[in-house]
Amino acid sequence: MGMFEDDHPLKGEMFQILKPDGTLQSGMKPPLSDQETFHLYQKMVFIRLADQRALMLQRQGRMGTYAPIWGQEACQVGSAVLLQREDWIFPAFRELGATLMMGIPLKTIYLYWMGYEEGSRAPQGINVLPVSIPVGTHPLHAVGTAWAAKIRGDQIVTVAYFGDGATSKGDFHEAMNFAGVFRTPTIFFCQNNQFAISVPRKIQTASKTIAQKAIAYGMDGIQVDGNDLFAVYAVTKEAIHKARSGGGATLIEGVTYRFGPHTTADDPTKYRKEEEIEFWKPLDPLIRLELYLQGRGLWSEEIKKRITDEAQKEIDQAVNEAEALPIPEAEEIFKYVFSEMTPPLKEQMEYLKGTLSS
Repeated sequence: MGMFEDDHPLKGEMFQILKPDGTLQSGMKPPLSDQETFHLYQKMVFIRLADQRALMLQRQGRMGTYAPIWGQEACQVGSAVLLQREDWIFPAFRELGATLMMGIPLKTIYLYWMGYEEGSRAPQGINVLPVSIPVGTHPLHAVGTAWAAKIRGDQIVTVAYFGDGATSKGDFHEAMNFAGVFRTPTIFFCQNNQFAISVPRKIQTASKTIAQKAIAYGMDGIQVDGNDLFAVYAVTKEAIHKARSGGGATLIEGVTYRFGPHTTADDPTKYRKEEEIEFWKPLDPLIRLELYLQGRGLWSEEIKKRITDEAQKEIDQAVNEAEALPIPEAEEIFKYVFSEMTPPLKEQMEYLKGTLSS
């Protein structure tokens, strides 16, 4: 494939179309129309506002520990928007954007972080697996599903989203090896947000790029500006086309930044300086899109306020609906592990019920 050859990770170049100042790289054309770009900008605004609301709810004691997406919206919107209904995504725990793009209701996502088992249930026909808290285990599931589809002759694509920290886990390498050998239609999307909790990228791996790890497993890899919606869209589109055409898996490294904490249980001031955050602020994916749209006569502060007001109303409704549900029963912890509860689970559930009632 031309793109993966031209931007081979060992060349040390990061693929970019839209520069931080809102202008295009020389000779580059936007892969999206103005209407499509504005639509995805609206999605990104909604996602950021929904993310901010989750942080507020957690700080108010109305939601459990939460992993914010702030700064990584372009990675998720630019990739997930290309997927078809039959495709599958395998999220880690910071994929608010990707799951919303696939059709998971915001209310359902909030319910998950509020401790409801119902929050892990995707609506019928939406192929999104539940949040995966263990770091790096879910790429194996993405590869297994893709291999099964390939055997059945189903031309689907599976996408596993994970952070740079997951690339240090054995499960990630096993998944990459399996995908390379069996040429599964899998996209490994690493959101390199510069930190694995408190561990910075520079001591996470000695590789110059994360994308080059693909070479050892016989698949294409590419490093893309993860704050550039256009670049993420173009690279993912190429990877999807390759996967559907029998060309095998791809590792995409989206270089981005986590502006907030790892989770609400984390204090990032312990391991990073304010100067670092200030450096990344002008690279914010939303600022970049606003500058581009403004140059096209499609953005203004008034337009942003209208979009924001509309989004806040929808978010308010999702919060109200989620908080209207009764507090879940403790037994729900055990009921949905298997289609039918196993004897050990039944025993554990009865023990817990007895403990709570005593």
